[in-house]
Amino acid sequence: MTAPLRSLPVDDLTEAQAAEELATLADAIAQADIAYHQNDSPEITDAEYDALRRRNTAIEARFPALKREDSPSEATPGAAPAAGFAKSRHGTPMLSLDNAFGPDEFLEFTKTIRRFLKLGEEEVLRFVGEPKIDGLSVNLTYEGGRFVRGATRGDGTVGEDITRNLETLPDAYLPRRLAAPFPDQIEIRGEVFMTKADFIAFRDEQARQHEEREQRRERGEKVGPEIRIPANPRNAAAGSLRQLDPEITARRPLKLFAYAQGASSAPVAETHSEYLKTLERWGFEVNPLSEVLRDEHVAEEFQNTLGQKRAGLDYDIDGVVYKLDRLDWQTRLGFVGRTPRWAIAWKFPAEQATTVLLEIQIQVGRTGALTPRAVMQPVNVGGVMVQHATLHNEDEIARKDVRIGDTVVLQRAGDVIPQIVSVVLEKRPVDAKAWEPLTHCPACGSHAVRPEGEVVRRCTGGLICPAQTVERLKHFVSRNAMDIEGLGEENIIALHDAGIVKSPADIFRLGQHVEAIRQWEGWGKASKKDSKKLTNLLAAIEERRAPALERFIFGLGIRRIGAQNAKLLARHYQTVEQWREKMRAAAIVGSEAREELGSIQGIGPSIATELVEFFKEPRNLAALDDLLGEVKPQQAESFGDSDSPFAGKAVVFTGTLEHSSRDEAEAIADRLGAKVTKSVSKKTDFVVVGADAGSKAKKAAELEVRVLTEAEWRQMAGLG
Repeated sequence: MTAPLRSLPVDDLTEAQAAEELATLADAIAQADIAYHQNDSPEITDAEYDALRRRNTAIEARFPALKREDSPSEATPGAAPAAGFAKSRHGTPMLSLDNAFGPDEFLEFTKTIRRFLKLGEEEVLRFVGEPKIDGLSVNLTYEGGRFVRGATRGDGTVGEDITRNLETLPDAYLPRRLAAPFPDQIEIRGEVFMTKADFIAFRDEQARQHEEREQRRERGEKVGPEIRIPANPRNAAAGSLRQLDPEITARRPLKLFAYAQGASSAPVAETHSEYLKTLERWGFEVNPLSEVLRDEHVAEEFQNTLGQKRAGLDYDIDGVVYKLDRLDWQTRLGFVGRTPRWAIAWKFPAEQATTVLLEIQIQVGRTGALTPRAVMQPVNVGGVMVQHATLHNEDEIARKDVRIGDTVVLQRAGDVIPQIVSVVLEKRPVDAKAWEPLTHCPACGSHAVRPEGEVVRRCTGGLICPAQTVERLKHFVSRNAMDIEGLGEENIIALHDAGIVKSPADIFRLGQHVEAIRQWEGWGKASKKDSKKLTNLLAAIEERRAPALERFIFGLGIRRIGAQNAKLLARHYQTVEQWREKMRAAAIVGSEAREELGSIQGIGPSIATELVEFFKEPRNLAALDDLLGEVKPQQAESFGDSDSPFAGKAVVFTGTLEHSSRDEAEAIADRLGAKVTKSVSKKTDFVVVGADAGSKAKKAAELEVRVLTEAEWRQMAGLG
């Protein structure tokens, strides 16, 4: 996987360029989340991943109307549970953290807290600083003080049930019973990890077993499954917990630090520092380096102190997590998209190494984007051997003047594939070759063009380009879309190349080709096991004939429509019939349907344009209707509190509110199930007006939309 990151400064971007990059950023980050959280095989570095999120945040700040629901500031982290494990739904979401990379960004984070809560500078913000361990996050559920269930983060809402594996941990790390008193039911979050010393011993043992296996294989002896040698302690810990056989997990040297709370039937503490002490009383290990900071101004000193201790610690950390200590303030601040407003991860600088660039390859994405990737001489970066790095786009290659044969500086922050930071010019060979952008698609030979104002060069082959078709099919069946188990990349390519699956609808007609497929090697020709593979695949396809509407919309692969935007559209239009009808009607600029689409919070003009253009194309409509002949998407679930007077209602806030910031009011309305929009239309149900309300209040009066004062809003919302 590669991750696009254009070289132009954010201040120099046009609106079209910004929209284009936000779309590609959302796509790249979603893929990175799957690789990291589900596959335990990260494809980009922490530094690169963080850079993508920072870039996205900066673009959103300059172009707020283009903000996407599936952007790093909105998308849920993680990935869908992997096959082989039962699913476990979390009582409260397991979300991720925004990052800071210096004192200025941390202080801006604290200023945001003050603005949201309307706190003056005299109000003290006390934090708890905790080392950010690079392991696998888990959710532990206790009922009646007894451990009953454990799960991975998964997609943040639903994880993998790994209870049996967690039960192999010593009681000193995972107490089976809590010391009274305790709530009737509580979720405790923690991080499972492997120490550096344990990892080295484990890796050496895996390498020894791998060598013995290869020797037996060369002698023609029967061998077992391939031995996987983990790249780092994080991968080793994650892989150990995802073993289908708990006995294997039991042989792995795993530890656990508890650090957070999920859902609870009763309050446990008034501050986070008190909660950590409660965890210790219950028998959990809490990181001894965690410390209460009297205010935000001492965080930099604490960061530097831990940075100096980092190399000598027995476990990997990549930064420090800072959490607001007061839990009542945490509750008021809540979450924005994927992240809490009350916590942030301040990351340490990345590691670097040098190597030689051997080749530049081109990958073709599902939207025709041609993305360059570097192939290098393998090099050890921070204990991991790496050979590939993203080159982002042709502007980035030109800006850094990267040439084939160059010695390049790589940057890594704990994972596998680094980014190229710079070129060592004094080591440039005389025959180093400058790279020229391709003028034709390497997959289908069609012209590759770079539209004016865009950073990405695209194949013009469209439906005739096999790379795009295959990538679209892979996207359609992926975990966050239709989630069809058994249709991985290899099988998609085989079915496409055989001419059996050319469109999403063809997947649901696969049963018509059973006899032909059974003749293929590995599909039934050789054994009953192979035959069962096809039977299981057909069963998995049948299970997806009634998908969630948001998964169906996301699976269509419409540009700029990521998983979260698809969820937003599903929530707003409720049924696929309503969505299809309104999208076609929205083609008319100025129509009621177009105005309604544009009023949805998070749907900017560029996203609306992509939706309209998709539905204006006859071939897209034909493919959509063909697919709807095979599947019946479910009506979308309502969000928030269904008993609230605002559930399902379109609400607009305008003016200055007295008792809260507008951001906090919108967050509360969202939790109550409201559709918070940014403009007033005939579809608006309530307009909440504060002091100095302007044109929105006036338009509400003209359209006879119900207007609420702040006091009326708070009373209806149950805020007193």
